[in-house]
Amino acid sequence: MAADTRTTFKSSELSRGSAEVFAAASDHPVTVTRRDGEPLVLMSEREASARSELLSLAAQLIGVATSNDDSLTSYMTNHYPWMLALSPADQEECARDVLDSARASFSSEQPHLAVSTLTSWRETATAIAAGLGDEPVEWLVDDVPVVRP
Repeated sequence: MAADTRTTFKSSELSRGSAEVFAAASDHPVTVTRRDGEPLVLMSEREASARSELLSLAAQLIGVATSNDDSLTSYMTNHYPWMLALSPADQEECARDVLDSARASFSSEQPHLAVSTLTSWRETATAIAAGLGDEPVEWLVDDVPVVRP
């Protein structure tokens, strides 16, 4: 059975059929309306953490945007020292990618966009620092069959 795609439930539905509401909330945030109070939002811890990370990133990027003495890349390498494992060109690209994905996250309310971009760049920097980018890449040619052992 697929998770419920509804985004709003009455509090009485939560008390009578919590499994349906919880299944929907594990997929996406849901609003629980109440007669005696303000509606509540129910979401997974993963969703709440992603939103928190996005807000933290937003605060940092706003600090960059309002700072006149440092460039975005300089600020980000100071705040995220793992970026120093990247080449200067990759540092610039990383900073632009993170800023662009953060803007997309803010406007689309999809926190995973910025968080996944930042994580991808951090993992890339970690791999480079471990020396995994030093070996030449041997590309397989499409028309040559791969022999399986």
